[in-house]
Amino acid sequence: MTLPTADTIVTYPAGDLTSTGTVLHTEALDAGRRVVVLDISACHPVDSAWPDQPADRAVLTTNGVELDILDCVVGATDGEALYLAGDVPVRKGTEGWAFVTAHIVDDALATEAGLVEGSDASVAVDADYRHALSVGHTACHLASLALNAELAGSWNKEASLDALEHPNFDALAIETSRIHERGSADAYRVGKSLRKKGFTPARLADDLGEVEKGVDARLSAWIASGAAAAIERDGDRLTDRRYWTTTLDGHPVSIPCGGTHVAALAELSDPQVTLHAQQGDAALELRMTTRA
Repeated sequence: MTLPTADTIVTYPAGDLTSTGTVLHTEALDAGRRVVVLDISACHPVDSAWPDQPADRAVLTTNGVELDILDCVVGATDGEALYLAGDVPVRKGTEGWAFVTAHIVDDALATEAGLVEGSDASVAVDADYRHALSVGHTACHLASLALNAELAGSWNKEASLDALEHPNFDALAIETSRIHERGSADAYRVGKSLRKKGFTPARLADDLGEVEKGVDARLSAWIASGAAAAIERDGDRLTDRRYWTTTLDGHPVSIPCGGTHVAALAELSDPQVTLHAQQGDAALELRMTTRA
């Protein structure tokens, strides 16, 4: 059994829906599944460190046999063993480790197809599902920036700034973010630590409807601009840094992001943001649902 010594080359940041590569490693898992690691893959894996965007839906083909990819996750190996998803014991990019796109398929079907290390294999991604997630991820970024802008006056101390130079409420308060088809759901926590950093939650408690209207208006205006968007990257390896870029209100925007996105804001339409706030025992919980 051999294990990869280099990170997977990923082509999804360029928008690729297909790729052809070589099987570097495969091993049986529990529940009748098998993991397959290729040197090159167009399939976007879910990253357990920040699992905001789900894995692509895709098919792996080897020796003329199509295998549904049941799941696709980030894995890592130190040369001794392969660890998958939440079992990876180190941070991405740790020296001496290779980080890989791990495709999960049916073990019996893979065996019947003759899939072994050294086999040629291609990946084909479901284009409609990818696009729906890309719309959702782009809408998520736009809504977060719009929320930051709308809450910019709610700070009484200097805070870290976002790509539009507004206090970055999203980054400082985010608890979870989940990308869905053509939308997203974000959960924020406004507790004692955020208040100490200078955030005053009065508008969220007393003026939430107006905040929602303001976020909606900004989101609609940005989408109506139809601005181009792109993924810029430091390299083609899974661990290379990638950035979502566009232009909003005449200002260039760049946000670190490992997900997929549309090529222009014009691909979004009919945006709608819904905010819901609830005061808990120790903190105010804010939820933002975005559709486009």
